[in-house]
Amino acid sequence: MFKNPFSFNGRIRRLEYGLSNLIFLVIYIPLSLFLKSEQQSPFFLFALLFGFVSLCWFILAQGAKRCHDRGNVGWWQLLPFYGLILLFYSGDIGDNEYGPNPKGLNFDFGREGAADSVVQPIDDVDEDGIIKE
Repeated sequence: MFKNPFSFNGRIRRLEYGLSNLIFLVIYIPLSLFLKSEQQSPFFLFALLFGFVSLCWFILAQGAKRCHDRGNVGWWQLLPFYGLILLFYSGDIGDNEYGPNPKGLNFDFGREGAADSVVQPIDDVDEDGIIKE
């Protein structure tokens, strides 16, 4: 978890995206309160600016990777309320153009015999749908 948090490449899971948002809030709220303080030295303002830019880069990179997990480009995170979709909906199963599934769930439809598999019906089922032994 949190491999290359400032990179825009790859895919991440919902858990990492949710933790990224929590980290963002935990750091953003004190930084914004310090900005409103009376201390306005140039070094202090530069440090706050650096902190805000780093924080914005971090949350945008994590959002882009979460968009990649859903099979979309990173710009989709700028849509209103799309962050909630990123937080609560699962990503694509298997590999997509942005990389392998971060959960490791892959369906290998290309392997031999996968396309020829047949689902066998179950005849011994009672009226409640329970399989008889």
